Amino acid sequence: MSDQVIGIEGIRKVYRLGNQTVNALDGVDLSICRNEYVAIMGPSGSGKSTMMNILGCLDTPSSGKYVLNGTDVSCMDDSQLADVRGNEIGFVFQSFNLLPRYSSLENVALPLIYRGVPKAKREELARKALESVGLAERVNHKPNELSGGQRQRVAVARALINNPSIILADEPTGNLDTKTSIEIMKLFEQIYRSGNTIIVVTHEEDIARHARRIIRLRDGKIESDSVNETPAMAALENLGISI
Repeated sequence: MSDQVIGIEGIRKVYRLGNQTVNALDGVDLSICRNEYVAIMGPSGSGKSTMMNILGCLDTPSSGKYVLNGTDVSCMDDSQLADVRGNEIGFVFQSFNLLPRYSSLENVALPLIYRGVPKAKREELARKALESVGLAERVNHKPNELSGGQRQRVAVARALINNPSIILADEPTGNLDTKTSIEIMKLFEQIYRSGNTIIVVTHEEDIARHARRIIRLRDGKIESDSVNETPAMAALENLGISI
């Protein structure tokens, strides 16, 4: 089995705005392997959000090829893409996207409903996922009874519940204060070290520095793709600060 989990060749995304043509992505090639921790960065209009939508199978390219975990998803229809999202991708959003009337347990278990997992098994798996993010005592709390950091931990647990091929995080600390942001990035570090593939889309340098690889977009093209020699959490460990 190949170590490659994402393979993109010549991806273009063209939008037409009136008489104007916008090349949001302009012939992008990209390969991401299993258990990589990647940050995708870029200024407004760089193609960063378009890249996230295509990687997350929320949108399809105008041309080019996208292979996710061995399957070409480039030309799939909406129903097929929904299946891929449910099975292969765990999403973590800036705004948490939790259902307000559902408990933590119910929010985390939600993706399993669409896979037809029986209720007792759903609850068992959701409890384990919440325990893994440090929320064993908050399983029955609703979102309005949780802090921002706790809500994001619920969202991370939900992203992990299907054992996806990739965790795709869009500005995961955008609504959090500095202390809580560091706690969430510690959690991502633990998830990465347990063998998961993480892709963080962010405009914040401090957040990108946690990744092992940083890809910068500009004008729909990859401007740079480099290894991060001093990941933030590793730097803390070198100073004797435990994560």
